[in-house]
Amino acid sequence: MGGRRQGREHALQMLFQWDLSKASFNDVCRTFWTLNQDSEADTRAFANHLAAGTVRHIARIDVLLARHADHWRLPRMATVDRNVLRLATFELLYETQTPKVVAINEALEIARRFSTSEAIQFVNGILDSIRKEVAPEGVGEP
Repeated sequence: MGGRRQGREHALQMLFQWDLSKASFNDVCRTFWTLNQDSEADTRAFANHLAAGTVRHIARIDVLLARHADHWRLPRMATVDRNVLRLATFELLYETQTPKVVAINEALEIARRFSTSEAIQFVNGILDSIRKEVAPEGVGEP
């Protein structure tokens, strides 16, 4: 597995723990890295960047998710799915070096690994809708 995929998976795991525990994000990071000391420095840095950025922008991300998740309130979503969506939405909004299609494909692969088969279509539909809003066809990407 590539370092960036592993970084995304670590970020998801930190977000999952943060979401369920309601602990401070710094405490979550400290605990997570204590248990995952074997990760390479660049993977750790990427995971920290994604997870911290998602938490920092959670209000905007959750508003956007709620608007695009027809008939689903965020608290009713599976915790894994909600945090896969949050993480990918952060990348769609703030990661200019990651192509939008790559952010969505990575989210789908992570959902495939950590969630159910039904979640893949759910995640894909919401993220594609968000992508169309934040980067309309023909604007910014080929």
